Amino acid sequence: MSESRRIVPILPSLDLPGVEAAHKVQARSTQGRFSRWRRASLLATQLFFFGLPWLNWHGRQMVRFDLEAKRFYLCNLILLPQDLIFLAGLLVFCAMGLFMVTTLWGRLWCGFSCPQTVYTELFMWVERRLEGDRYQRLKLDQSGWNANKVWRRGGKQLAWGAISVWTGLTFVGWFSPMRELVPSLVMGTLSFWDGFWALFYGGFCYMNAGLLREKVCLHMCPYGRFQGALMDGDTRIVAYDTQRGEPRGAHRGRLHSAAGACIDCTMCVQVCPTGIDIREGLQAACIGCGLCIDACDQIMDKTGQPRGLVRVATQRELGQGGQVGQASSWSRLRVRVYAGVMCVLLFALVGALMSRPDIRVDVIRDRGVMARTVDDGAIENVYRVQLMNQTDLPQGIQIGVRGLPGAATTSPPVVLGPVEDRMVQVSVRVPPAQAVQLTGRVVPIHFEVASRTARDSSLVSEASTFIVPR
Repeated sequence: MSESRRIVPILPSLDLPGVEAAHKVQARSTQGRFSRWRRASLLATQLFFFGLPWLNWHGRQMVRFDLEAKRFYLCNLILLPQDLIFLAGLLVFCAMGLFMVTTLWGRLWCGFSCPQTVYTELFMWVERRLEGDRYQRLKLDQSGWNANKVWRRGGKQLAWGAISVWTGLTFVGWFSPMRELVPSLVMGTLSFWDGFWALFYGGFCYMNAGLLREKVCLHMCPYGRFQGALMDGDTRIVAYDTQRGEPRGAHRGRLHSAAGACIDCTMCVQVCPTGIDIREGLQAACIGCGLCIDACDQIMDKTGQPRGLVRVATQRELGQGGQVGQASSWSRLRVRVYAGVMCVLLFALVGALMSRPDIRVDVIRDRGVMARTVDDGAIENVYRVQLMNQTDLPQGIQIGVRGLPGAATTSPPVVLGPVEDRMVQVSVRVPPAQAVQLTGRVVPIHFEVASRTARDSSLVSEASTFIVPR
């Protein structure tokens, strides 16, 4: 097996001396391009999560999972339990996307988009505003309880609690009408289950982002454990250049000695939100946030050395000591497989949604009256037609039959309301002369259901049979 196809060995973080797993990690703030990208990602994801439930579309919430009515509203699209295949396809598409991103750029999802990472960053931002940076917080931990500590710690807990409650309420707003949820909370008329789930999800948000933090990544998240199976020697990861940095040591006279570029300042460890030492190699607890790169670049600038001691690179690049073009990353078999599956799924989902009819039709023969002779030898079959309106507009329905010349259809006038389903009895009759010609035959027919709204019309065909008795 070639080197690029081997599973990348990942060190178990808890066995490393640089991991602060036994106590709370007090990460130091830093500035740089990765810090800015993380803040931009936090802003984008929270605008999406908190803002989308407030948007309306044609008089209703634009995106909403209505579990009670078993409907999912997405702009003009209304998905029903019969459409779970779309959800399955979407989940497979997202899984393939995550696998491909991991193969190309490592734990990019974990560092910038994972809800655990995003909310931990938000809670840490609040903590830095109220308690100060790393050294101020460590000093506050060691100090006794006084008015200053009570105010800072109490203010932080209140802020965390407010964010958690609002997060839980917004989560419920994806399932209940958000514009009704907040007024009901203010007026004290919030339903029990809405309140329960708001507190439940808010409590988990507070526990994971405020109390557990990096413990979730270290002990609870399985993704860090199997990422090595998705990565290879050409995966771009956050890595320490051992050839350039070692041996590490004090800065005195290092530019004129055999010492490496690393001055052992431990800044990369201090800014790490999971408390690992990136210099010990690729580890399961590394979330790929790149904050150690920002911190190290600042130290390199101060010591007059080139940036890049800690950088995004491939293991092959670091091992060969040179630059390897990233274009080869897309030529790997596994990347092509992931991209191919994603393209097939995307075209299939889009095609299925585009061809999805406005009306869902199901024809069932009436078992009590399979076929009967009426009116001087005419033959009649009775059917039960299940109609379901899959739009948020009223639909006028007309039912006809194709494939049986001379047949007459009898059905009541039907107007389906938005997302309404109804069972309609329909009779199909052929005249005596034609019935004689078809005696003893089972004739395949198609029910054609025409629907019309104020905007457009559509036609759905459903197969069935017409029985002519002997």
